[in-house]
Amino acid sequence: MEETNKTARIQFFFRPFSADPKVQVVIFVAFLAMYLASLSGNAIIALTVQINHSLRTPMYFFLANLALLEISYTSSIAPLALANLLSMGKTPVSITGCGTQMFFFVFLGGADCVLLAVMASDRFVAICYPLRYTLIMSWPLCVGLVVGSLVLGFLLSLPLTILIFHLPFCNNNEIYHFYCDMPAVMRLACADTRVHQTALCIISFVVLSLPLSLISVSYIFIVAAVLQIRSEGGRHRAFSTCSSHVLVVLLQYGCTSFIYLSPSSSYSPEMGRVVSVVYTFITPILNPLIYSMRNKELKDALRKALRKFFVGWFYNLFKSEHM
Repeated sequence: MEETNKTARIQFFFRPFSADPKVQVVIFVAFLAMYLASLSGNAIIALTVQINHSLRTPMYFFLANLALLEISYTSSIAPLALANLLSMGKTPVSITGCGTQMFFFVFLGGADCVLLAVMASDRFVAICYPLRYTLIMSWPLCVGLVVGSLVLGFLLSLPLTILIFHLPFCNNNEIYHFYCDMPAVMRLACADTRVHQTALCIISFVVLSLPLSLISVSYIFIVAAVLQIRSEGGRHRAFSTCSSHVLVVLLQYGCTSFIYLSPSSSYSPEMGRVVSVVYTFITPILNPLIYSMRNKELKDALRKALRKFFVGWFYNLFKSEHM
């Protein structure tokens, strides 16, 4: 009981990237810029899909939900990371706060990975079974797949977070990271963590390897189907639609697999922190850029929405000045 109370009173701190305050400020500005770019880019994607009736299809429905997940996922990490950058790692976080951040990070990150697999399945049906696409990908099924992604992320995150934060934590309370990442937190425990590392490995395998296998199989069938299309324009449209999704998958799964599927003995805190920047700050920025640049329909819809917004803004400005 005494050890439990002692653990409950522990406050964690995050190790600064640099001992130089000027370097910390530069990193803060970079992180803030990336965070704001991620929020605005993903919000624009979600709003464009919502207001444009021509984009009311399963593919864009999944894309809008992915954008909302990216906003939530980044927001579970960025505010605390930014506060710690400014305070040179002196902003404390309670064990409850650390556990809450870890839960939402794993929950939203897991749902994100599952949703990418769902999007690959959607492209598989659209390209391999185009005549039955609307029948197979009904709206109740699409909603069920998004909800299922969230439920699976929740069910994987909750037991793992509870398991890790039942560990006793001793005097060392400095996390070698910029958020409460699982490997970094487990390194602070003053107990045997082999069971916890095994659980992390199993859950990482479920969240990463199984969806990635589904994505790989889907794209094997997609490539085979696209190569059978006689029209060069048809092949180009099909590959263009899928290439953006493949780029996002490679970024997301490549970085997370490096951290969570590598043996614990080879885990490097410094490398883990650097790679984590890619999938927590950089990837959420690239997702809207990749999808908007590689997808003509979305690009046109974005252009129309922005034109409509600026025309309306200038009209209202002109009207107010001449009243």
